[in-house]
Amino acid sequence: MEITYTFAGFFVGFVIGMTGVGGGSLMTPILVFIFGIKPAIAVGTDLLYAAITKSGGILAHHRNHSIDWKIVGLMAIGSIPSSLLSVLILKQMNATGVNHDRIITLTLSVALILTSLALLFKEQLKQFSKDESSTAVRALHQRLVKPVTILAGALIGTLVTFSSVGAGALGAAFLLFLYPQLRAITIVGTDLAHAVPITAIAGLGHAHIGTVDYLLLGSLVVGSLPGIYLGSHMGKRLPDRLIRPLLACLLLLIGIRMAAA
Repeated sequence: MEITYTFAGFFVGFVIGMTGVGGGSLMTPILVFIFGIKPAIAVGTDLLYAAITKSGGILAHHRNHSIDWKIVGLMAIGSIPSSLLSVLILKQMNATGVNHDRIITLTLSVALILTSLALLFKEQLKQFSKDESSTAVRALHQRLVKPVTILAGALIGTLVTFSSVGAGALGAAFLLFLYPQLRAITIVGTDLAHAVPITAIAGLGHAHIGTVDYLLLGSLVVGSLPGIYLGSHMGKRLPDRLIRPLLACLLLLIGIRMAAA
């Protein structure tokens, strides 16, 4: 078990504990840029890492009645097929000898930039979603919310499978815009309840292809558990308005760097 991987798991777990985001957004770039791991293996390993480290949160949110399972189901209608299709595409590329590392890197850069924008403009998005004077917003909330939720799930499923990013902050941004009436805790719980199974499905798909490093996975999980615990306690003492912009700017820079790689 590599101690450096364990420290990386601790760092990312600490960020997750403080902010609730940053799992795939930070872990995959760290594995690729710092440790030189192939993008496909970094994504596959990180997907299972995310599913394991966040799975305990579902039970807690379910007990607190902070999950809207109908919305989870709608998102899953889009995300599960798109994730399975993405796995098949990656498998076919492997079988034909196509190098998919560049595609994964580009998808990851797009996902990181979108995630950073979702974090930076969270409040503006929230205010816009409540503007029922807008004909488009009113039509979205009254007639189009279900199909758009399914489409959002499909986009998330594709991004997650190719990049391991998108099930957290992006999923929450979609929920915030589509369902402005939901409580903040319900948005978090619903997003998590959708994120864990979709990352697990995508991660198992990568395992089937052979792009998961299990020794690396174990090292990351061992480090992340105490990191999440400490980060969750530290996060209570630091202002959210300071942490999230800093994280967003970091993700934006990483995304631009990956696009230029």
